[in-house]
Amino acid sequence: MYKNKKINLAIIVPIIILAIIGIITIYSASTYISPTMGNLALKQTIWYLVGIILVILLIRLKNEYLYFHTWYLYIFGNILLLCLLLFAPEVNSSKCWFIIPGIGSFQPSEFMKIFLMLTLATMIHNFKATYENPSVKQEFIFLIKTLIVTLIPSILTFLQPDTGCVVIYLVIYISMIFASGIRIRWFIIAFSILALIIGSILGIYFFKENLFIKLFGTNLYYRLERIFNWSSGSGLQLENAKAAIGSAGLWGHGFNQTPIYFPEAGTDFIFAVFASNFGFIGVFLLISLIVFLDVSIIRLTRKKITDMDKYILVGIVAMLLFQQVQNIGMTVGLLPITGITLPFISYGGSSLLSYMILVGILINISLEKPRKYRYKLKN
Repeated sequence: MYKNKKINLAIIVPIIILAIIGIITIYSASTYISPTMGNLALKQTIWYLVGIILVILLIRLKNEYLYFHTWYLYIFGNILLLCLLLFAPEVNSSKCWFIIPGIGSFQPSEFMKIFLMLTLATMIHNFKATYENPSVKQEFIFLIKTLIVTLIPSILTFLQPDTGCVVIYLVIYISMIFASGIRIRWFIIAFSILALIIGSILGIYFFKENLFIKLFGTNLYYRLERIFNWSSGSGLQLENAKAAIGSAGLWGHGFNQTPIYFPEAGTDFIFAVFASNFGFIGVFLLISLIVFLDVSIIRLTRKKITDMDKYILVGIVAMLLFQQVQNIGMTVGLLPITGITLPFISYGGSSLLSYMILVGILINISLEKPRKYRYKLKN
């Protein structure tokens, strides 16, 4: 354990408040949630308690333990994703969860986000430790290796299908590689190639629907349909969520007074429940709290920390920011509906435990003494 060190309250206090907000809002959402799912507010409270135990365990182990077992975690995560495709039951046409009797569901892709961050941070650290002034060829080989490491879980997750998590993997990858300090030309080349590929696929989608279905199948076709039709707002989920938010006014309808039903009220659309209950004032305070937490995490980069910690912080901030913006944006109809949850607020045992692991990592970074790894981590 760390001695004579103070916990960073600028991170802990906002998370405690977000936990309270999340549990209260999930309780309010239970009005429109099937009773067969049980008391989700109580379950979320239990998951938070389990998460606290995880945080304490991580503080005792320290981040170094994770850093030196990164590849085992990465391989384990990919095995779980593969086992999902082979053995998991199909739920709502997806194979995203293992069903554990008496406990609930377990979603490996939530933990894969962390494993990917750790793996990329290790690879970047080893690359920087090996080459002080890498050549173009050395950078190219490094990029190919990191891209393969990212694509393996991305493909396995895409096949479930879980497009939202795949996008998060790519957000983590791009942000961490950018932070590694490689030449900007690689990003220009990558985005140019990506734009060409996406442009070609979309061209076939818009102008040759039959050919698109023949080449890529109906699954991808309907996923793109969902993305491109989001702006029409014709779905029950989005229409009712916007109605609940729009009718809330300055102070909202009041706690547990969500005026209209919409699906996924406790998970994907939890923000709509909160906004309808507490109105513009509540939304303003919630977003201010989220921004305060994000800024507090970013401020950790001002400490004298290891490069490993720096890369991990970049991945954490990128992931949280993307999920926060995407979830709130899709709830109010500004962004496509992707099934991405709101961190620390939406219901979900797997997602919440993964966030609590990140909390443990953040606390360790804030408590650790400045030091340097003078050797390569396991490659």
